[in-house]
Amino acid sequence: MIKQNNKSIETEIDLRKTDKKSVFNGSVIAFFILATPFLFYSYKSFPDVKLWETSFFSIKTDFYSWFDFAWYFANKFVPIYLLLIWFFTCKHWWHWILLVPIGMYAFQLWGIINENRGLDELELYLLFPLMMILVPLIYLIRAKLFNQITGNDLVAFEEELGANKSLLQQLKDLFG
Repeated sequence: MIKQNNKSIETEIDLRKTDKKSVFNGSVIAFFILATPFLFYSYKSFPDVKLWETSFFSIKTDFYSWFDFAWYFANKFVPIYLLLIWFFTCKHWWHWILLVPIGMYAFQLWGIINENRGLDELELYLLFPLMMILVPLIYLIRAKLFNQITGNDLVAFEEELGANKSLLQQLKDLFG
């Protein structure tokens, strides 16, 4: 009887520690999300000049002004920032597909940092190999999980894939 009470007390103490830790982690994540409007509107603190001169440095941009550069940068950085938070905090099996938009924004941000004039033009060609690997991999993971849940074996799954079906029947099977 005493051992059972000690176990329940130890379990309760462990739960409190876990709760405190999860509350702390959740608070840190909430703070990072709360900071996004400040990060996004930080572009307004940049000067509207092409050559930015201070007592510490003098730097020039190929954009129309530093204000424009900061606006482009903020509009690409904030979505990456939020998608990365989502990616690292998501516990679902499909969270790997978030790498596609993360990669897209990363290529766009790289173009801005390099001050490319052809913004948002080439990243699809660079992102395509990543998509060719991730999308089928995610679909296979989904299919394997679905088969485990429904109890089907891989032979039945292969027969299902090999069956000749009309486009309408395939769409019904996919979304039904």
